[in-house]
Amino acid sequence: MAGRLTVAQKRWSPLGDRSGVRTPPLRPGGYDPADYGEYVVRSAGELEVSPLLVMTVLHNEAYKPHHPLLERLWQWWKPGAAFGVANMHRATFEEVRRTHGLSERWQDLRDDPAFAVHAAALHLRDLDRGLPGRHVRRYTRDELVALGYNAGERNMRAFARGVPPGPMARSYLRRYRTYRSRAAKILADCGGPRDAGLG
Repeated sequence: MAGRLTVAQKRWSPLGDRSGVRTPPLRPGGYDPADYGEYVVRSAGELEVSPLLVMTVLHNEAYKPHHPLLERLWQWWKPGAAFGVANMHRATFEEVRRTHGLSERWQDLRDDPAFAVHAAALHLRDLDRGLPGRHVRRYTRDELVALGYNAGERNMRAFARGVPPGPMARSYLRRYRTYRSRAAKILADCGGPRDAGLG
């Protein structure tokens, strides 16, 4: 397969010039996921994943400063820390990288917000494909996929069967539901669709 590009690589390339992408601010509290709305719309559209899901997950993952310098310092203190505006752990990224043949490294997530958004969209799409067609009614499909982003695919499948989430997953779901309307407004302001793809 050497020399052949996957669909993910072919579709990532057209985003091309990302030099205008804002670096998250150094000042804690100054970060706003809305700054990456354009990249959410593009990546979600190319990958046929819900832009509303991606943008809402970015809001859920905005609880810590995402400036590259702060993330480097955080990693020095806590080597297993997550990177990038979508807060992706190394093991998760490596799985996405292997699945889709990405040439970028995990460390690139902290320096390239557009790529971090794209990697998150890929992972969310993979999670959606791993979700059973039938699931308990108390959650929407997007909510289960978001829970999978937070708690892992195995737990997502358990929640889909009706296993109750633990306190951290319940907290994540509450925040997800709270941020969803804000994410929808941001997407509307970007001129992108409020939702597409995951049903």
